[in-house]
Order: sequence, then C-alpha cells, then structure tokens
Amino acid sequence: MLNQTTILLTDVVREAAHPLVGEIDDYDPLMKLIGDAPLVLIGEASHGTHEFYRERAQITKRLIKEKGFTAVAVEADWPDAYRVNRYVRGEGSDADAVEALSGFKRFPAWMWRNAEVLDFVGWLRTYNDDLSASATKVGFYGLDLYSLHTSIEAVLTYLDKIDPVAARRARLRYACFDHFGKDEQAYGYATGMGIAEPCEEEVVSQLVELHRSVAEYARRDGRIAADDYFYAEQNARLIMNAEQYYRSMFRGRVSSWNLRDRHMAETLEALVAYLGSQGSQAKVVVWEHNSHLGDARATRMGQEGEWNVGQLVRERHGRDAVLVGLTTYEGTVTAASNWGLPAERKRVRPALANSYEGLFHEVDIARFLLTFRNTDHAAAALREPLLERAIGVIYRPETERASHYFKARLSEQFDAVIHFDQTRAVEPLEITAEWEVGEVPETFPTGI
Repeated sequence: MLNQTTILLTDVVREAAHPLVGEIDDYDPLMKLIGDAPLVLIGEASHGTHEFYRERAQITKRLIKEKGFTAVAVEADWPDAYRVNRYVRGEGSDADAVEALSGFKRFPAWMWRNAEVLDFVGWLRTYNDDLSASATKVGFYGLDLYSLHTSIEAVLTYLDKIDPVAARRARLRYACFDHFGKDEQAYGYATGMGIAEPCEEEVVSQLVELHRSVAEYARRDGRIAADDYFYAEQNARLIMNAEQYYRSMFRGRVSSWNLRDRHMAETLEALVAYLGSQGSQAKVVVWEHNSHLGDARATRMGQEGEWNVGQLVRERHGRDAVLVGLTTYEGTVTAASNWGLPAERKRVRPALANSYEGLFHEVDIARFLLTFRNTDHAAAALREPLLERAIGVIYRPETERASHYFKARLSEQFDAVIHFDQTRAVEPLEITAEWEVGEVPETFPTGI
C-alpha cells in the first residue's frame, strides 16, 4: 500500500514526465536541455540491458547529426576501442564491424560485443563514409585502464616504427612486469605486500620520455599522423595509471575506485583537448554506467569519500556538461554470477518499493523522460534521498538489497533521467548456453 508521501511524489513525476512513444521527436526535450553543451554523459543502470544500449545510441545519433558531436567515449579499454575508432573512420584493416569489435576479449566481452553496439558501429562507419572529404569524422574512444599489457604492446609497436632505439629502452622498462605474466592482480598483490618492487619509476620514466620526444618525432617524419602519437601517448599514460591502480586494489575500494575514475576523467579531458586542437570545439558524448556518470556528491559514494567521472566533469565544466541517467523497474539482464563466469540472461527482480525505480513504476507510464534543470517542482521533489539500483557485470538477485542498492538524491545526481518500466537483456554476439536458457519472466512484454 502506498503512503501519502509516495502518492504525492508519483503525482509530481507523472505531471513532469515526457512519455516516450517511439516517435522521432521523443527526445526533443532532452535536445533542448542539452542546447550547446559540448559534453553529454549518458549512463545506464546495468551493463546488460537492450533498451539502455539502443536508446543511448539513438540519442547519440541525434547529437552527431543535429549538434555536431564528433566523438563517442565509452567505458572500455583504450586500445580495444581505438581499433573500432580506426574502423569507423575508414582506417585500419578490419573488414567489417564484427571484426573491428573482436579486440574486446577480456571479461565482460558482451559489454561491447553485443548486437546493439554492432549496429551502432556499423551506423558510424556509414555516416563517416558519407561525409565530404573535408568534414571531421566521428571517432570512438575508450576511457578505461584495464589494458595494461595490451597498451604496453601498443607503445612498443609505435616506437618500433618511429624510434627503434627508444623502443629498446621501453622494452627494458616494461620488462619489470614480466615476472607476473599477464596477471595484473598478482602484480598488485606482490607489490602491495612488499614481496616485489613496484614498476612505478619505470612507467613514469617511459611516459616522460615519450612526452619529451614528440617534437623530435614530428621533425623526423612529418608523415607520422598526429593520431598515432596521441594513441601511443594515451597508452603510456594508461600504463602508468594502471600500475598504480593494481597496487591500490589491496588498499581498499575507495582508493582503487577513485584512481580509476580519475583516469577516465583525465582521458576524457585529454581527448577533448586533442580534438579541440584540430580546429573546431570538441563535442563528446560519453557512455558509462550510472555509477560513474551520476554526480557522486549526490550519492552514498560521495559520503564514503569516493568521486566519479560525473562529479569531476561537472566540477570542471559546470553546465557545459549534461548528465543523463537510465533506469528500469524489471525484466531481464545480461550479467554473470561472478567475475569471469559466462554471461547469463538473468531475471531482474521488480524494484524495491522505497526506490526511485519503484516510484517510477507507480507513475504507470511505460517509458518516460524527466528533465530537472528546467523543472523546478520535479527537481525539488526528487532531491530527497531514496534507494537507487545499480547492476554491473555481476548480478546476484538473492542479495540484491545489499549488493545493488544505494541511497541517492536523483535530481542532484543527474540533469535528466530516462525510465523504462520493463526491459530485456542485451544480446551478446557470442551466445552461451547459460544465456540461451536464461529465465524469461512469464509476463515479459511482446513486440519489443
């Protein structure tokens, strides 16, 4: 039974909600809210929901076509995403979008190797191919830092081409990691426990040397594209931050979380600066989880000393950044039961009654958009803390309250929220037996 407060909140949300009915103008209010803002951060309440990927792609297409956005930056490893970047810009050797996405091998591969991302990458390639020769092509970039060894290989490949002597020095420095094979966590544990010396000095020295050599490399061979150096430089910086990140994993969650999100925010800033140096203002749309893109200061995370990308971007760019969250009440999701296990199609339980998702369910609109900057009443009503659900790559329904809910002040966390009452699991490009037999609720809607 609903209490009086919930009834009042439901009425406020219902009055402010803009229903999404599948029309071309569905997101006109969001486009108006974005205006000329050069940064749009679009989240997701899970890493495995079809509607989140699909609608995020639709909004991004409008940003590209109508507002001149030229980059998509995602919660993915820099070298794997850069392979996609080369493909969508008509570079590289990949024959199609499926091949371009094949660099995403690390768990959870389905985050980027899924049907919706495949369609979007194909659309980006077609869009870029249709541009005039002088137009700026739209790029696709990764912000994350898990690719330590792949990034080492990328730096060495670049130096082998431009400066073989420097490549030999880089190999000697990066050999510091060889004792641990490809196991970054073993490196973090050994250095954190004092069993092995950290590689911090080596990775910092390599980044510094690369910085110092940029002018020389440009003089030596002007045909070397600026993109190649930027790609190598970001890989070298990633290696430095990843080395610190893996050592921090054994010092507690807050330390490692903050390192990771600061790296992603710094990578975004480097991308904005680099694209801006090529002429017109850089306009970038970011795809990450709500927990990374919603302002941490409005959540329990902030109270516990954590910051995130959304907070750091807001602090730097203010109203030039628009933060958009996505939520769901129930349905199915692609997720694993534990780290490294196969993807499953799991049933998402109906949201708790005392959560934002539970409140939105009572509004009784299947899909809707809420904007807060220009809706004072709704913004004020949703400033009181309620539970909010977050499903990452792991989903454990049996411990959902403890594992997947946190307190937040929604209208301070985001500038806009898009809610889908029922959603379904995103389809991985590689369907596992566990996913194929996943539980589908009897009341699951048809026709979507």
